Amino acid sequence: MITVVGTGVSAPPADVLAGAGLVVGGRRHLDAAAVPASAERVVLGPLAPALDVVERHLDKGSRVVVLASGDPGFFGIVRVLAERFGAGALDVRPGVSSVAAAFARVGVPWDDAVVVSAHGRDLRTAVNVCRARPKVAVLTGPGAGPAELGAALASGGAERGSRAGAAASGLVAQFPAPLQRVLLVASALGTRDERVERVTPAEAAARDWGTAVSVVLCLDEGRVVGTARTVAGPSPAPSQWALGEGEFAHRDSMITKFEVRALALARLGPRLGDLVWDVGAGSGSVAVECARLGAAVVAVEKAADGVERIRANADAHGVDVQVVHGSAPDALAGLDDPDAVFVGGGGRELPGIVAACARRARRSVVVAMAALDRVPAVRAALTDAGFDCEGVLLQSSRLAPLPGDVTRLAATNPVFLLWGVRNPAYREGVAQ
Repeated sequence: MITVVGTGVSAPPADVLAGAGLVVGGRRHLDAAAVPASAERVVLGPLAPALDVVERHLDKGSRVVVLASGDPGFFGIVRVLAERFGAGALDVRPGVSSVAAAFARVGVPWDDAVVVSAHGRDLRTAVNVCRARPKVAVLTGPGAGPAELGAALASGGAERGSRAGAAASGLVAQFPAPLQRVLLVASALGTRDERVERVTPAEAAARDWGTAVSVVLCLDEGRVVGTARTVAGPSPAPSQWALGEGEFAHRDSMITKFEVRALALARLGPRLGDLVWDVGAGSGSVAVECARLGAAVVAVEKAADGVERIRANADAHGVDVQVVHGSAPDALAGLDDPDAVFVGGGGRELPGIVAACARRARRSVVVAMAALDRVPAVRAALTDAGFDCEGVLLQSSRLAPLPGDVTRLAATNPVFLLWGVRNPAYREGVAQ
């Protein structure tokens, strides 16, 4: 058997280590433990060599003990050991996870928290989750610590985009309100040097945090308690999407109709950890729906009254949408690269806007337009940027009442919907 021990405030008891032929762990874990003099010690670094040593000891019937921090089954070494040796070979004795300990230190329930690991992973997923959810725990790693997380959240690209777009369009800049987030940086949990520090993202970005950080909590302090939950983890997906136009404030029916929105959402595929742009957002109905489905969202809108409607619609649906007041494509310059982009509206600038979005999008671009004349140029903008492009003309008729208790079909305006999915074989420069 492999005994996997999650260490916490105190070192593992001596009886767990007694008779072990091999003890594996981080240097601080090994230094704190009563490792038998006869046991081989392996300091964890690269996993593959350590696992080979474990296998050699198991083959000769030697007892193996692995020391880890907190709960080793929670983003920990249990997964790797189970994959290599099978779950039946493990005797796991968990401690308190760093996430549970951090939330306990600040007196906040965490059954509704989202936990995301940035250890050895792309930080952008953690950043987008923090933008989209009010209660997030981030497991940090080299190059993905509080400073890097704070810098990404402090800038968000939104303010820089607002300045560029406003300058280009002659608008007076109306900068987006920053997301109401605070970072609680928990370091050296379970030791005498333990500390939890409350900082703004900008303050976090300006610090050197060293190597003792255990976990970072990113919180909207106005929503940390929340309501009682039945299912732990992130909020479940909404029971409905492609909501009716009456669910949003809009001007003179200038809103993406729900039939169009339904297919647009299907092709955008917004999900937790994604960043979505809604360009030419209008009422922000697409932006709000993407946020309801878990994505971080930036809405770009050049009309001042549209900016206010987007904010009001986001508030009404209880989601976070960062709003940039400016004209595309200039307003896009300072934004973080999106996973997916929705482009609405029209005009002569549309192909250029689509091209600018396509250069930046990591996965897909969806474009809605009423004018047939724009379709060829928009399609070319997508294919030239390395996207596989498809499209449909959406025409629908809705049931509408007539006097005399009868019903007619009321036609909606036809809309062209084009979407491009990035071809993985495409490389920058091929289309030049």
